[in-house]
Amino acid sequence: MIIDWLAIWGVTQAVGFVFKTIFEDLAKDAAKDWAKDLLKCIPKNILQQLKKEDIEIAAGKALKEFLQLMQQELEDADLEEVELKQYIQPLKIFIYHKSLTEILGYPFQPDCQLIDSQVLANTWYQINLPILPQEFDWERLTKRYLKKVKAIIRESDKLRSILDSQHLEAAKESLQQIAGIPTNFDLPGYQEGLRERYGNLKLDSLDTTGYAYNELKLWRMFIAPNVREVHQVLPHVHELPKEHLRRLRESNQLEEEIALEELEGYKRVYFEQPFFSVLDIINDPLDKYIVILGDPGSGKSTLLQFLALNWAETPLINATSQPIPLLIELRTYMRRRENNECHNFLDFFHKCSGTIHHLNQNQLDEHLKAGNALVMFDGLDEVFDLGKREDVITDIHRFTNEYPHVRVIVTSRVIGYKPQRLRDAEFRHFMLQDLEPEQIQDFINRWHELTFNDKTDRLRKQERLQRAIDTSKAITELAGNPLLLTMMAILNRNQELPRDRATLYEQASRVLLHQWDVERALVEDYRLDPKTIDYKDKQAMLRQVAYRMQTSAKGLVGNLISVGELEKILSRYLKNIEFDHPTKVARVMINQLRTRNFMLCFLGADYYAFVHRTFLEYFCAWEFVWQFKETQTLSIKELNSEVFGKHWQDETWHEVLRLITGMIEPRFVCETLDYLMSQNGEEEKFINLFLAAKCLAEVRNRLLIATTATKLLHQLKDLTKYDLDYYYQPYLDEEDTKLVQEIRTKAVASVATVWKDDPDTIVWLKQLALANDHEYVRRTALQELARGFKDDLNILPWLKQLVTTNDNWTVRQAAVQELARGFKDDFETLAILKKRATTDDNEYVRQAAVQELARGFKDDLNILPWL
Repeated sequence: MIIDWLAIWGVTQAVGFVFKTIFEDLAKDAAKDWAKDLLKCIPKNILQQLKKEDIEIAAGKALKEFLQLMQQELEDADLEEVELKQYIQPLKIFIYHKSLTEILGYPFQPDCQLIDSQVLANTWYQINLPILPQEFDWERLTKRYLKKVKAIIRESDKLRSILDSQHLEAAKESLQQIAGIPTNFDLPGYQEGLRERYGNLKLDSLDTTGYAYNELKLWRMFIAPNVREVHQVLPHVHELPKEHLRRLRESNQLEEEIALEELEGYKRVYFEQPFFSVLDIINDPLDKYIVILGDPGSGKSTLLQFLALNWAETPLINATSQPIPLLIELRTYMRRRENNECHNFLDFFHKCSGTIHHLNQNQLDEHLKAGNALVMFDGLDEVFDLGKREDVITDIHRFTNEYPHVRVIVTSRVIGYKPQRLRDAEFRHFMLQDLEPEQIQDFINRWHELTFNDKTDRLRKQERLQRAIDTSKAITELAGNPLLLTMMAILNRNQELPRDRATLYEQASRVLLHQWDVERALVEDYRLDPKTIDYKDKQAMLRQVAYRMQTSAKGLVGNLISVGELEKILSRYLKNIEFDHPTKVARVMINQLRTRNFMLCFLGADYYAFVHRTFLEYFCAWEFVWQFKETQTLSIKELNSEVFGKHWQDETWHEVLRLITGMIEPRFVCETLDYLMSQNGEEEKFINLFLAAKCLAEVRNRLLIATTATKLLHQLKDLTKYDLDYYYQPYLDEEDTKLVQEIRTKAVASVATVWKDDPDTIVWLKQLALANDHEYVRRTALQELARGFKDDLNILPWLKQLVTTNDNWTVRQAAVQELARGFKDDFETLAILKKRATTDDNEYVRQAAVQELARGFKDDLNILPWL
């Protein structure tokens, strides 16, 4: 009978359930009174209708859910299974305590909306049970438990009668609405509507594979971006190319062509503004009226949805004391107003289709007058007609006058935004910033934790994506945008981004040029025919724009094209597809590529550029590939001589050349690699060979070019022994010494990176690290092993051995640094470093160990006293 009860409660099906043994005593007849005590909160008239078996089933299922949530909280605090088992006996004591029995039964009451988590925490403390991890969250646990019990009730035919009264109320409300009786002010229903509309991340337009991201709840993935206050909204400065903005931020300099008169004031007022988390701004009661500006994909809508969800996830008893979030998507509101479905914002919430949940406007008016609301107007820029946009701004201004105590947030893209009228209404303006490296890492950690079940696969994919962002400047630039970062995470599931960047850029451009707007139900410009201009046409135009830019005087470095040249290129394309008035349409297209598609930006002085240099490089590479593959106006011989031959010495071209090799067939790449290897690159520090290695890394199936790849490998390995063919003194001739060191170490790093999957590489690197005659070669080999081969189980023990037993102090020093930086979480690392810091016979090793402890382990409470 024991096994039957465990099966009925769902205990035997619970994979990895550490606290399963607790149920064996509960399954015995003597323990069944516990079940009665738990359900005694149910009203007597309902409880009397339940059989003893119904009570025991419900109580057992509820307890199973509670203990599974306890285990989840402990696992989230990084406790291993052995540590989890230490809580089995304390939990046995805990679940028999009267306070716990009562509180676990509360959710079975029909009107229960909240469990007092503090009672649980106090009970655990009062009966002197073991201390829980700091990350353990009783409030989060009780919220989840409440939902689990409500699900148990819904799934039980016998218990579902508890909800009958609520069903009757819902039916009554429906009849009232049919009869024309005013809408009720149903806050629980509104909370549920918000959860249903915004609870899950909507990734259909980004991932077309049909994969279900069931665990990706918005509130679990949301990362609060930083903002800077904007005192002067100067779109022609705010939309500078990302590379230029980064340069401005880092060095306070801009290229001569785009130096603007307002720039000094802009730098002084904007770039000197401190960063703030956007949530700090929103939670500041002094900031009553706020405009959030940002690029497409920067997270404007997601921010407002998170604020609404945060309230919706709050128990109703607490939510009623907090401002009610009213999220109005302005594109929907304007459509309803134009159709005469509503006349103002309250009318919209009261009766319009498209709103999340109807709220009685009379009661809503009372809440607004009392200031008990946070009103959010999303997407001012998505009201395309300028006259109608002015009408909406007037409505917002009037709204703030009618309800002066209400807090209001407006979002908009910066391009096309006119700040003056809302500034006159005392709105402060803030600009969303790109994600910082720590925020990107946080996103990656959360994404993989929630979307991968297999731990090994999760860690491998997570490290792969992080490595792609860390090592590729092009990918790093895009990763600061939450939309594009999400796209990277999706693509990284099935392909290696550094090698498949062209796929990433193609999909990103497709979303930005077409699906992004379709997803938001945005209409094309009325002057364009959507049947004849789609995202493929836009891609083709951008290929030709990028191709023209790279052949200009400044080439790829400039990222600059005059409006005349731009119009000419687009007009010629439109004329070829038989467009009437191609010049007029070209101007419309330029505006759309700038204001809607986040591809081009206006620099002032009649010049345009690509917002992201990455897309300039991608479209430029794609145009060469198009001429080679599609129109066949470029042969492989011409591709090698005219494109690779003219530009292999220029590192600003290397990304374009690499993308080309990733987009053509391996058999042609083979000819390109042979061409590069045949060049005399010694005067250029063998840049031809290092470029060839990077191009080889783009090839998915290297077996097709194995002979060429092996030839290149041998040439690079030979470079690790490179020396000048004339006499120089290593310690006196500094420039010659640096040159030799640079070539050798670059060759080591190139082999380690490009041939990482070759089993011989790790053996070769270990030989260099232990036996090479030159300290800098040994150090480079050791670094490549520690950083690039972390997932090899033998690397960590090998590093520890080097730290403690190697005779060469430079090897020990390098091993100390790599152990500290790459394997900080290993439980032995701290002890090993402390020992080296105090006992090593070389002062440089001791010094390195102390520095690493001070920098990398400062959160350890014992480090400061030890230092």
